[in-house]
Amino acid sequence: MLNPLDLYDVRGLLTEDERAVQDSVGRFVDERVLPIIQDCFEKHHFPRELVQEIADLGLLGSSIQGYDCAGLNAVSYGLICQELERGDSGVRSFVSVQSSLCMYPIHAFGSEEQKQRWLPDMARGRKIGCFGLTEPHGGSDPSNMKTRAVKKGGDWVINGAKMWITNGAIADLCICWAMTDEGIRGFIVEKGMKGFSAPEIERKFSLRASVTSSLFFDNVVVPEANLLPNVKGLKGPLSCLTQARYGITWGVIGAAQACLAQLIDYTKSRELFGRPLAATQTIQLRLAEMARKITLAQLLSHQLGRLKDAGKMQPSQVSLAKWNNCRMALDIARDCRDMLGGSGISAEYVPIRHALNLESVITYEGTETIHQLTIGRELTGINAF
Repeated sequence: MLNPLDLYDVRGLLTEDERAVQDSVGRFVDERVLPIIQDCFEKHHFPRELVQEIADLGLLGSSIQGYDCAGLNAVSYGLICQELERGDSGVRSFVSVQSSLCMYPIHAFGSEEQKQRWLPDMARGRKIGCFGLTEPHGGSDPSNMKTRAVKKGGDWVINGAKMWITNGAIADLCICWAMTDEGIRGFIVEKGMKGFSAPEIERKFSLRASVTSSLFFDNVVVPEANLLPNVKGLKGPLSCLTQARYGITWGVIGAAQACLAQLIDYTKSRELFGRPLAATQTIQLRLAEMARKITLAQLLSHQLGRLKDAGKMQPSQVSLAKWNNCRMALDIARDCRDMLGGSGISAEYVPIRHALNLESVITYEGTETIHQLTIGRELTGINAF
């Protein structure tokens, strides 16, 4: 019998090393994440107690070579994201931000001194990072950045604000993008710098097991040594987002699989009108539709990963996968919630938690509309936004 969560045996396309990565992260999720995550979600608590274990597994900056990082390939990183989000989007978001949005720009655009100072400690979980790009007035137009950095002597002075920042309140450093006289530049702003604050955003109904913050920069003095020297303009932050979006395309598959797995068990055990729900045509049609969507998403992300490992991946290809897979996962989570009936709103079942989380995931790292327009631009050569 086929695996209902992997009808096309995508796992069979993986190398032995890739399967080992998936298995080790899967065990961690089963043994350490799933037993506590619903309680974390209900209490609006990020399970920081898991950070060291995540680091010990080599999941932070896993694609980076050297600097105490694991040096895994892109497909392995995708599998890490998939298994973590099977547990919860908040856990995957933590790893995604640390790896793709903070460690990646330091490795790609930083000086050797910056790499040596930050990357080993970040890989070991001793230092936590956040990524400051989105601003209170909106996130889809980063070229309209209001945060500004002005050169004064040997330092830079930053003023402005960022919004919806994962890890902000617990971060030891922020990769802050600010407008300068020479365009957008990236800065490493450190916790404790005068005028820098990161209050947590409360009363969220999504990503409740994740830390989300505002960032405020009030005449924050940042030394020249903290400027990322090897990038100017939007290329810097957008290349970071491409890395993170790639991981998201895999991650949401895990969320959808978690919902479908629980629903299959439920429909087999729940009886109405003298027979299990799973014996009805309507239920089987809806389950089949979910399996179809998951299978397409798996194949999309697998091929995207192979392109990335071959150095051929293009940002528009990531946009297509992010758009398709996030929509797939959110639709499945919502439909599973519906098929559970009254139980669907209960914390005893995972679809409502995943559905609430995926409302954020489909929005951050580029909204669905922005990714649709990115594909439209690719097809026509005309920029409509």
